[in-house]
Amino acid sequence: MNAIIGEIFKKKVIDYDKLLQYGFVLNKENYEFNTDIFDGQMSLSVYVDSQGNIKTQVVELETQEQYTLFLAEDAVGSFVGGVRREYLRVLRDIADKCCVTQVFKSKHSQDVIEYVRTKYGDELEFLWKKFDDNAIWRRKDNGKWYGLILIVPKSKLGIDSEEKIEIIGLRISPQEVESLIDNKRYYPAYHMNKKSWITICLDGSMEIEEIYRRIDDSYVLALKK
Repeated sequence: MNAIIGEIFKKKVIDYDKLLQYGFVLNKENYEFNTDIFDGQMSLSVYVDSQGNIKTQVVELETQEQYTLFLAEDAVGSFVGGVRREYLRVLRDIADKCCVTQVFKSKHSQDVIEYVRTKYGDELEFLWKKFDDNAIWRRKDNGKWYGLILIVPKSKLGIDSEEKIEIIGLRISPQEVESLIDNKRYYPAYHMNKKSWITICLDGSMEIEEIYRRIDDSYVLALKK
């Protein structure tokens, strides 16, 4: 996988049904898509295997030779630049239409995302382009946030480690905050009001049913003024 593909499909998961809808054809174990680019001077082939690995090939139609110069970052000129733009356009379109974003990968993260989707019909919103591993849920009726999922170094929670961890931030009654914070299962709010939010690690250290209950409580608290 070249660097361009790696960047475009970063944090993306292939939806194979959407590949077929897009125009890919299943050829043995690979999904294959072919299209002409750059005013019909080039042919672009995109291959996706069952593990989500993506490969491409650009062939100059007149000579039937493979063309790779556009992959070099320092290659310039109207021709190479035009081929690169067309190549990027097709791959970005495939990423947008045939993939789902999967920033958060822990089992607990996937479970709570599906729980919120099923119970409340809400999807995570990624509000900050610069911080693409930060996302929120908000109520549909009043727009108030009731949850966040973030990826942060453990040191941000006061843990002596720079290892990254997925966390969830939830609203909580101010009366409960002091009694719950134990820096083992419940942590002080990260980037939210510490009087009315808490942080929970999505690393399996807390039972998933208890996290579900806290999500439900947070959803209700977000309704209050």
